[in-house]
Amino acid sequence: MPTPPFTPTATLSAAQSRRVFLAAQGMARRRQRKRASRDDFRAYLERQGVLQLDTVNVLARAHYMPLFSRLGPYDTGALDGYLWGSGETIEQWGHEAAVMPRDLLPTMHRRMTRPTKWRRDTLAKLEAERPGLLVDVRASVEESGPVVAADLEHLSPVQRPRGDWWDSTHVKLALEHLFITGLVAGSRTPRFERTYDSPMREWGVPAADNAESWALASDDAIAVLADRALTAVGVGTAADVADHFRLPVAETKAALETMVAEGRAEHAAVEGWKDRAYLAATAQDPGKTTGVALLSPFDPVAWFRPRLERMFGMEYRIEIYTPEAKRQYGYYTLPLLLGDQVVGRFDLKADRKASALLVRSSWREEMPVKGARRRTDDEIADAAWGEFRLLQEWLGLERVEVEGRGNLAPQVASRHGAFQD
Repeated sequence: MPTPPFTPTATLSAAQSRRVFLAAQGMARRRQRKRASRDDFRAYLERQGVLQLDTVNVLARAHYMPLFSRLGPYDTGALDGYLWGSGETIEQWGHEAAVMPRDLLPTMHRRMTRPTKWRRDTLAKLEAERPGLLVDVRASVEESGPVVAADLEHLSPVQRPRGDWWDSTHVKLALEHLFITGLVAGSRTPRFERTYDSPMREWGVPAADNAESWALASDDAIAVLADRALTAVGVGTAADVADHFRLPVAETKAALETMVAEGRAEHAAVEGWKDRAYLAATAQDPGKTTGVALLSPFDPVAWFRPRLERMFGMEYRIEIYTPEAKRQYGYYTLPLLLGDQVVGRFDLKADRKASALLVRSSWREEMPVKGARRRTDDEIADAAWGEFRLLQEWLGLERVEVEGRGNLAPQVASRHGAFQD
């Protein structure tokens, strides 16, 4: 279908686009120090539609940080209880591995059943090395679930050679294949270990290979997800919106054009953007942004790098997999949001043995953004130090230790006199 002519009905300055985006993300205002409740967790998940999971635990588990950035210190056990004990959520590949509201399960069927190279290769590998194992593992989950991978290792006593396929066992590969394809359902233990169960017990519906009663057709699923994604970002290009749930860009653009035609979105021209933008009908410009927060690499504000650079002038990558000698900023750097600017990045680590939050490097950002006042080093250091102390408190650590790497390290360290050469 040809793309309709672009006639913007809204024009936004670069600063307005940042305010609209941050407001949609729940980050336009300074945190209110209050006890976070299950209602707050539910509101976040409903608004975003997805909370990314990852095993990286340098500072805190990936799914903890976006809530901290918006709510401040909260009880992580209460969040885990909601995510995996409320019955209101599912775990699926909604962005990467993620927790999602249960009402989005029908939209995931298209992803569960979509052929991919990983699925084909995994299936071929398993059938060549352990024929019949997928059937046996699925049957055991149906009979005995919920189970963890270790409960089923007896089904494949001959282990695979190390150094291949992430050193995973046959059983783990089988379970992961069954999980991704919706033939078994996943949840988590209090230790963050994935459990596997039958979809009927976990979701209340049959598995993805018998989903006539609950699955949405692909076009309908993309329409629902594109709507949720545009609400979550407020304003964005088709690529921005598509990345939220990792949707195909062309199909997302078609869904957005339908939303424009139906009055649920409008075309927008944003200062400095080459591509057409879409503005959610529910989007709001708060006029001023006062939020201060560290952003994890898995935060929706930071995870789509082209948008982060276009809107906030920050070139950003995670350097976990970069050899130490080639790292520019540090192993696990977190951007610092101050108002409507990303003003710095800090390499952080929770040294739990020493009970210290380590600030291993401190950098101010130099790339200018349109319509933003340049922050002084002291302003950035003050904001960063406040975040470090809040993070230290939340993680139950005794102190903050600042090391001397980075162009902002002296200013940050001077906040408590801990500068180390």
